[in-house]
Amino acid sequence: MLNRILAIIFGIVTLSSSATASETLAAWKADPSRIFSTSDVDLGEMVWVARPLIVFADSPLDPTFRQQMALLKEGLDIILERDVMVVVDTNPELKTALRKNLRPKGFVWVLIGKDGSVKLRKPFAWSMRELSRVIDKMPMRQQEIKKP
Repeated sequence: MLNRILAIIFGIVTLSSSATASETLAAWKADPSRIFSTSDVDLGEMVWVARPLIVFADSPLDPTFRQQMALLKEGLDIILERDVMVVVDTNPELKTALRKNLRPKGFVWVLIGKDGSVKLRKPFAWSMRELSRVIDKMPMRQQEIKKP
C-alpha cells in the first residue's frame, strides 16, 4: 500500500505535459485565478510553489462539478491567498496522466500540497472556507502565516 501511495506521489510530481514547466509556472504567476486543464499542467514545477486543486468530473455538465466551480468562484480570494492552483479534467476519454495516477470515479477533487503529496480527496463539493481550514493547518501554511 505504501509503495502504491509513493508511486502516485512520484507520478504526480514528475508529470510532463504539452506545456513546458516554465510556461505553466509563468502563466499561473501572471494570473493565479486562471483555471488550468490537466493536459496543460506540469505539476512537477508547482512543487514548493503552489497547492494544486484538481477537480475531476465525467462531464462539465455534472451538477456537482458545476456546484464546486461556483464555490471556487465565490471563494476566489481564499484560494489566491493560499497559493491554490485550480486544475480541471472533465473528459475521462483523454486519459491524462493525472487521471491515470489519481484514478477518479465520477466527480472528485484532490488537493495536492506544496510538497507534491496528496493532502485531501473528496467526492462532493466543498466550500473554500472548509478547504481553507484544512490548508491553514498544514505545516507549510503555518510557516507562511508566520512570515512577515
